[in-house]
Amino acid sequence: MLTSSIIGKAFAERPDLKKRTYDAIAQSPQHTTLFEDIATYTQTLRTSALIPSTNSDPPPSKKRKLQDNTNDNINGTSHPSPPEWKPGYTTIRETSFLVPQRKKLTLELSSLAAEGLRARNPTTSAAEVGIAWRDVQHAVCLPVPEKAQRQYTFCVFPAYGDGVTVAPEGVRAAEPMVWTVPDTIPKNANLGSEKGGGGEQGEETSKVFMQRFLATSLGHVRKKIIEPEEREFASTLVQAHRKGEKAYHVKAFRGSKDGFLFFLSTGIVWAFKKPLTFFSFDTIDSVSYTSVLQRTFNLNITTRTCSLPTDDKQEFEFSMLDQADFAGIDGYVKRHGLQDASMAEERRARKLNINGNGN
Repeated sequence: MLTSSIIGKAFAERPDLKKRTYDAIAQSPQHTTLFEDIATYTQTLRTSALIPSTNSDPPPSKKRKLQDNTNDNINGTSHPSPPEWKPGYTTIRETSFLVPQRKKLTLELSSLAAEGLRARNPTTSAAEVGIAWRDVQHAVCLPVPEKAQRQYTFCVFPAYGDGVTVAPEGVRAAEPMVWTVPDTIPKNANLGSEKGGGGEQGEETSKVFMQRFLATSLGHVRKKIIEPEEREFASTLVQAHRKGEKAYHVKAFRGSKDGFLFFLSTGIVWAFKKPLTFFSFDTIDSVSYTSVLQRTFNLNITTRTCSLPTDDKQEFEFSMLDQADFAGIDGYVKRHGLQDASMAEERRARKLNINGNGN
């Protein structure tokens, strides 16, 4: 359909405007041509404003394992153009990445609103993945479960990279960037123009520095970095590795893959096995339980996105959750109204700010 294609491309980075445009067309079909003309003009302006990327392909590498991954485009609309950054950005060498691939890369972070974050191959210096701040949809910091020493994993989900939202026609979804840092002072960091806590460079732990940097940078595009909170959910199970600390995860299986669910103030995260998924409240249609037994139960999340008015629902099943966490999860689900599909439209309305209250 011509209208869906044009509007989808023109407002790919603004699902709120896209939804309002579709709603307006549905209410006033006689203005369809007008909205098509506006979308076409907007797309022309967006295209002319893009920073040109290199036309040459990066040098081949036998070690790179992204050849058969459909989301390995670092020069697409969801990534900053690597050569164009201004001096002064932060560099953290030997950063342990999980996604898009498990290997150590050099993480680079720019504090400028027009730039973003990216990861370079330490051998070839080629940028392997990157996301512009303007393209970040969700960012979370999660404690790594089942580790004797504290570690934290940062997950940055680009637009249409949450594992739920369907990208419009002509828009290529990018993978998240996921990396882990220890709870220690960074040893392989060039902080550029950044300073550590207490007024002295290097006094902050990697986790604290990363949180502060991301919070400031995401603030430019009105986004936040989210962490687990006890008031939202904390497991009743005792951590075997760190018995004195609260656990914020629930172990589960998605098919044959084991992983962890985190219940956050803005949605539910499935980590750290691919495909990582962020179920934001506005995409959740309902949450239900099946196979509720004496020791375990299954959690089912039904989603529906607002990329297009006709999007189908999807169901994600997570199995073998410990019954000890049922009450905490059920309280979280009911507190946010996730058990009731009739409240899904209200959640989406809050996300898209249809009522214009600014909250």
